Amino acid sequence: MPRPALSMGADAFRAALEADPALRTLLLRYALVHHEQVARMAACNGRHHTDERLARWLLMAHDRVEGDVLPMTHEILSMMLGVRRAGITVAAGQFQKAGFIRYEKGRITVTDRPGLESIACACYGIQRGAYARLLGAPGSIRPRQCR
Repeated sequence: MPRPALSMGADAFRAALEADPALRTLLLRYALVHHEQVARMAACNGRHHTDERLARWLLMAHDRVEGDVLPMTHEILSMMLGVRRAGITVAAGQFQKAGFIRYEKGRITVTDRPGLESIACACYGIQRGAYARLLGAPGSIRPRQCR
């Protein structure tokens, strides 16, 4: 579901950062978390199996949406994880058979989050912990215990 977005010019953005040190600190922390996430995902893509990485990615997406429906295709997931689409189809089929997700064309519904968490590689818990440590736990991030 599309959401409205706001924008501002670079000069206004710089002025807002200078005027509000708390905003500047928050954005710098966000940049640090994002940088760490990109580095961890690069390492994760080289070390973990497709099913573990798919579970991690679905959990990260689930953390950031309202509800349990993720509007995405296997093609998008294959690009995000750097694997062939067929690999996503096999892993998603296993998740659906286990009852962790339900998928239809262009929509994945998370039906058993703890099940997905049991499959995800440790990178998910590490990244989630870094996010909570540096930014707190915003309302859009679902509380959970890291493994």
